[in-house]
Amino acid sequence: MSWSLRLARAEDAAAMPAIERAAAVAFAGEPTIDPARTRAEADYARLIRRGHSLVAHVGEAMAGFLVAQPFSRELHIWEMGVAPAYQRRGIGAGLVRAAMIDARNTGFKALTLTTFRDLAWNGPFYARLGFEEVTALDAHPRLAGELANEVDDGLPADRRCAMICFLD
Repeated sequence: MSWSLRLARAEDAAAMPAIERAAAVAFAGEPTIDPARTRAEADYARLIRRGHSLVAHVGEAMAGFLVAQPFSRELHIWEMGVAPAYQRRGIGAGLVRAAMIDARNTGFKALTLTTFRDLAWNGPFYARLGFEEVTALDAHPRLAGELANEVDDGLPADRRCAMICFLD
C-alpha cells in the first residue's frame, strides 16, 4: 500500500475529528480519550493555519494527520491520528518523521507532545522515534501546564506524560 504526505489545507480540517475519534478506540478497544472531548473542525482549522500540520492520503482517502503549533523554539504536536483501516503501516511514524524534518528545516530546536505513557501506541511509540519523557517538569513550565490542563479535563495524571525530541 502506498501513501502520500503533504501540508494540511483548510479543507482537511473537516475529516480530522472523525479520524481522531476512530483512532482513540482502535487499539484493544480501550479509548484513550472520551470521544466527546475530541477537537472540533474549527480547532483543527486554526492549527492548520499555523503552517506545520500534515496529512497522509491513501488514494483519495485521508489516512492520517498530525497537527502542530510553534511555541518559541519548539514545535508542539497537539494531535496525531491514523484511521484504523490504515494503522500499522508506517503512516504514523512517517507523519512524525516529516514533522521532525519540517521543524528542523524551520529552525525549531525540539518537538514536544503530551501522551499516555503506558499505552503501547503512545509513549513507547514516540520513544522509538527519539522522544524522551520530560521528568523535570519544573524546567519546562509550558508542558507542565498542559499536563495540568489535561488532568483538569479528566485525564488520569498517573498515566500522562510530556515528551520531547531534540533536533540536531
